[in-house]
Amino acid sequence: MPDINSHAPDGQPWRITVLRNANGMIATFMDWGATWLSARVPMQDGSVREALLGCATPSDYLHQEAYLGATVGRYANRIAHARLSALPLQLAANQGEHQLHGGPEGFDKRRWQIVSQSESEVHYRIDSPDGDQGFPGNLVANVRFRLDDDNSLSIHYEARCDRACPVNLTNHAYFNLDAHHGDARQHRLQLHAHRYLPVDSAGIPNAPLKAVAGTSFDFRQPKTVAQDFLADEDQQAVKGYDHAFLLESAGDANQPAAELWSADGKLQLSVTTSAPALQFYSGNYLEGTRAREQESYTAFQGIALESEFLPDSPNHPEWPQADCWLQPGECYESVTRYRFTPH
Repeated sequence: MPDINSHAPDGQPWRITVLRNANGMIATFMDWGATWLSARVPMQDGSVREALLGCATPSDYLHQEAYLGATVGRYANRIAHARLSALPLQLAANQGEHQLHGGPEGFDKRRWQIVSQSESEVHYRIDSPDGDQGFPGNLVANVRFRLDDDNSLSIHYEARCDRACPVNLTNHAYFNLDAHHGDARQHRLQLHAHRYLPVDSAGIPNAPLKAVAGTSFDFRQPKTVAQDFLADEDQQAVKGYDHAFLLESAGDANQPAAELWSADGKLQLSVTTSAPALQFYSGNYLEGTRAREQESYTAFQGIALESEFLPDSPNHPEWPQADCWLQPGECYESVTRYRFTPH
């Protein structure tokens, strides 16, 4: 019987990669789920802050359903009724009748191949066969994590498929920028977005894009997540924030998408992305998730800012964003940068 702490479900050991930069920042990854495990940021007072939620051991990641730090695909977020109406095609459902984050055996639950690694970058690849979780075509996906000397962790996704297939790759890191990981709703957040997508209690879009003006979803100026928490019905449906925001940057990876500040203002996270939207999730269902420094997390201990297409995009061609369908001969590409700045 293999040691559960040293081997993954396929009987092979976990392969951990550690990236370092000139400032002493350390980012850690594993090949199972192409998972971002840790981001340790040196602070100005000489201390080091862990900016990511995570588990104590690699095997603990098998026993959580929060997708901590995982690369998710083929299709991040939700597809209503697990159906692609354009084909029509039935996908594997894993959240009631809906599909979430690529299905019951999505990319977060697979071993990715390490293509290459260096002090500053690790490159993973996964091969997804035709029919995988119901999706059409043979798909090859690549993700490269790179740590630069400005403390930015960039994630570059690529995919190719031999049949038309919707593709939406993201990373499901949960951030907590405080020295001690308490309630992340005390963080301040700025989202450069005029519109968000309302959803029902299952997280399925149930209305057109809605202006943030005059609602609790207006983060165009920085405010604490707690300030307007549960202030209206769109939040109450999902116990907090778990919504996609259509970004003003509109796919320009050089334009700001979001900023997040620790409660004490001493650590800032800046997000840029070529993706059209960010899913802001306030960790509403984190309760009981295995934790690195404690037995388990409580709700709201981490904040996810997932770069992606709007949820259920395959069934909504009318939305103002690029087409989420990858065609044969084309290359899906997306890049997101998370930059950590101590103050």
